[in-house]
Amino acid sequence: MCGAELVALPEGVQRVARLLLAKEHAHAPIMLDKAARTAQQAAEALGVTAGQIAKSIVFRRKSDDAAVLVVTSGDQRVDEKKLDALVCPDGKRLGRADAEFVKLKTGFSIGGVSPLAHAGPVVLMIDQSLFRFDVIWAAAGHPNAVFQLAPAELQWMTGAPVVDVAVDLHEDKINPRYAIDTVAARAVKIRATGEMMSPCVSVCRMHATTGLCEGCFRTMDEIAAWGNAGDDSRRAIWAQIEQRMGTFPG
Repeated sequence: MCGAELVALPEGVQRVARLLLAKEHAHAPIMLDKAARTAQQAAEALGVTAGQIAKSIVFRRKSDDAAVLVVTSGDQRVDEKKLDALVCPDGKRLGRADAEFVKLKTGFSIGGVSPLAHAGPVVLMIDQSLFRFDVIWAAAGHPNAVFQLAPAELQWMTGAPVVDVAVDLHEDKINPRYAIDTVAARAVKIRATGEMMSPCVSVCRMHATTGLCEGCFRTMDEIAAWGNAGDDSRRAIWAQIEQRMGTFPG
């Protein structure tokens, strides 16, 4: 990426791009056509699973007002008790970080917080759930900007520890019956209202035999195509999903 290209980017993205250049990272930030403030929005825009989105969640440590930033998979939630035990040795708990605090400490606005190139020091943790994937995507300092990397590259570039701070996935969330009931309810709502909805239920795991996602019953090609598909194409995918649910074990 040349200097002229950098100047054309938003200021926060420029900061991320400069750091990636300094680290000789192979993938520069890219600007999406639409904002991707949530992991699901980013996943659909990129044609990947929600788990491949490295989302940055900021907490406020009460003892010293430090920013604690956890980078985790887009299909996971942070267990605050696990995180408290790691970063609050004085026994005090973490607090929620509002938009002003996040901007002050990281230099980025919520929805575009990058896992690197922060405005000041942060306590950074990488959740082990990201290491399920060879390729992940992270925010690049703006809601429309992302960059590609491997989990090991994220660890190398940030020097952050890899920890287990995700909420334990309950068995009912990975039971095929849960997925069938949840996706079927969405299909009924689409037929009743005409409102198009994503079939993703944040159980992003491909079945070894069927080649279908165990959460949404789509093929990897269908997941990849979803972000750029029109409503007619999405309805065709939904028709395939409903057929598959009728024969899926569960």
